[in-house]
Amino acid sequence: MKRKIQYVAVGLLVSVAGLCWAVTTRSKPNSASAQAVVSDNIVTQACASIYMGDFEQAGVLVSSVEPETLYGSEVEALKQIADEYGAITLEREAARHKAFEEQMEKLRKLEKGEPIELEDPVAVASVDQVDPNDPSGVKDPNEVTLLLTGLSVITRASEFASPAQKTTLMADPFVKETLQKAIDRAVDYEAQGKWLEAYTECYAWLKAIDPNDEVYTQYSEELWDKVVIASTFEDSPCETSKERFEGIVPEIFDRVVRTLNYYYVNNRIDYADMATKALQRCKLLTEVMTHRTIDPNDILEYDMPTSTQVAQWNGALDGLMSLVKGSNTGITVGSFLGLFEKVLEYNKDTIDLPASIVISQFAEASLATLDPHTTIIWPRRVQDFTKAMTNEFTGVGIEISKKNGLLTVASLLLDTPAYKAGLDAGDVIEVVDGLPTKDMSLNCAVKKITGPKGTEVKLAVRRAKDGKLKEMVITRDRIIVPTVRGWLRQEDGSWLHMIDPDRGIGYVRITSFSGETSDDFEKVLLDLEKQGLKGLVLDLRGNSGGLLSSAVSIVDMFVKKGLIVRTQPGEGGGMPDYKMAHAKGTHPDYPMVVLVDEMSASASEIVSGALADDKYERAVLVGQRTHGKGSVQVIVTDPEYQSQLKYTMAYYHLPSGQRVNSRSDMEKLGRKDWGVTPDVKITLRSDELRKLIDIQRDNAVLVQANHDKEDEAIKKHSADEVIQADAQLEAGMLVIKAKQIEAQVANTKFAMKGDIH
Repeated sequence: MKRKIQYVAVGLLVSVAGLCWAVTTRSKPNSASAQAVVSDNIVTQACASIYMGDFEQAGVLVSSVEPETLYGSEVEALKQIADEYGAITLEREAARHKAFEEQMEKLRKLEKGEPIELEDPVAVASVDQVDPNDPSGVKDPNEVTLLLTGLSVITRASEFASPAQKTTLMADPFVKETLQKAIDRAVDYEAQGKWLEAYTECYAWLKAIDPNDEVYTQYSEELWDKVVIASTFEDSPCETSKERFEGIVPEIFDRVVRTLNYYYVNNRIDYADMATKALQRCKLLTEVMTHRTIDPNDILEYDMPTSTQVAQWNGALDGLMSLVKGSNTGITVGSFLGLFEKVLEYNKDTIDLPASIVISQFAEASLATLDPHTTIIWPRRVQDFTKAMTNEFTGVGIEISKKNGLLTVASLLLDTPAYKAGLDAGDVIEVVDGLPTKDMSLNCAVKKITGPKGTEVKLAVRRAKDGKLKEMVITRDRIIVPTVRGWLRQEDGSWLHMIDPDRGIGYVRITSFSGETSDDFEKVLLDLEKQGLKGLVLDLRGNSGGLLSSAVSIVDMFVKKGLIVRTQPGEGGGMPDYKMAHAKGTHPDYPMVVLVDEMSASASEIVSGALADDKYERAVLVGQRTHGKGSVQVIVTDPEYQSQLKYTMAYYHLPSGQRVNSRSDMEKLGRKDWGVTPDVKITLRSDELRKLIDIQRDNAVLVQANHDKEDEAIKKHSADEVIQADAQLEAGMLVIKAKQIEAQVANTKFAMKGDIH
């Protein structure tokens, strides 16, 4: 892949060592051996700078070496790498500045009342619910649309702004006026109990515009809690609200708390904090419930509490809150569970909501104070949770998406019931087992289409090729979703992994770590090595984790011996567990880059952290700081009540001993050093990320063999297009090229050993 190189002006940032080598080179022009040593050192130093993401310094270093010296061609190649990265940086900066100016132009048009076009038209959730006589001020749907349009433009401008531009933007009178309108609008929505609108049309935007504003963040979180509470009472085509709460009893939570008291990774559980958050959630529950319109035939079979009952309930909660705050000896596990019992008693004596509702809200709020990964899987959720953890299910074998509000087949999986039945990419599934999909969520659609092996699902499908409606009856089967991908899926369903044949650079993307991932990855590596693999890009972006054993197996392929990861449990959790590498089956030591981002979590952090660890330095990490999960969860089942508990029982420690810090823990301390830090730091903007995702989606689509070759909706992109659309991958390729150059110099030096003194 060749990118047009632009001249990059660099300052005189020559290091002391680099300056000395440059002086030595010029002061001893007749000493070939001395020049060789200098060139060798410069190459080493320049490559080290590249591996740390300092391409500019690498360019300065190599520019000090005369082209005629030994390793001159390698030095020139490194200079080209530095220039190419500089060109990428300039191109991205120009695109950023242009995008910012475009948003500012739109902002000025909005200020003048002129119409504008948005890349993604904003959705207005509340327009259909507007009452012309509503005194709250929500009268004109156009007014709502204009506000959302303004917030959308400000959000984009904020993302594209430099620090100085951001300061100017936030001080802009029209911007300040728009933000205040959003705050006022949220107040109006809350007065009507429209929590979702207050969040999606107001505070979600405000938080995105200024994520460092604590008021925006805190209020957004409270609104989202209300949205979650309200959503639990809504029926869907897949589940009624009554079914959702089935099987939830106090004994489940009692057993969960006692288990955590002994086995949770942190033996100093803050029960006062758990109690405080749980009581606050119970008050929010009441606020949400009092805004609900209760149907006499409501499926949950409860009556709207009176104002007196609500006052009594809130008063009782306030009393419990005072006890928690006033406790001098602290809240123990026993007193916390006693408080939980009191809440259930007060509920019965006052507002009298179904106990399962109060239990679920109290439990979920209290456990959220521990960490985001410790949670109860209630009886109705166990099956879905197991399916998600194993990455296998029984269904028909399609990837679906909501395209223009329609349930659309995005891609097929090879040799699955859907593939054999003739379903194709682009087909719209209008009906599933008699239920229209127009207003059906993706999760609900997945639940309806999947089911026990051997059972049938009836689909009404609008064919993409001719627009005709066709009914299909497909028998479900066991489906295993492949987790190892390449840069382009071919017509036979296989993936291309060699992305730069000239340099022998392969590309492998792992979407999650399942039971099959390690074996599938091994097969790909062996195939690439047969093709002459000389460098590997391992893409773990968006990979939220999976099985620890799978992650360990993959690291073991690249490390000959030594520690891969240590899991350190808390007190009562047992002894530390050490996962070691073995020499057998280790692959050649070719250059390697791992791509990571903020969605790379858990097993992804083990793989990336171990391979980049100072102890091995087997790979260079490119991208963004990882998610910061940094912990091990275990799942225990309560057979009596058919529920499960997933809880954090250990922390990850990398080979050099450092812990992979948890984001939730670090945020509580006001720190940002969570997860695994990349060596070459590159953050993609939203426009860059959108383009990257579109290209990945296009190149992943599998269609029927007889699919129309002229279908413009099915696009495929070349390797050059894939690389140039992805700044992180592009930088990773440059790092591998530098690794290859460094290896060439080392090989030449070894061959000339004895000639240079």
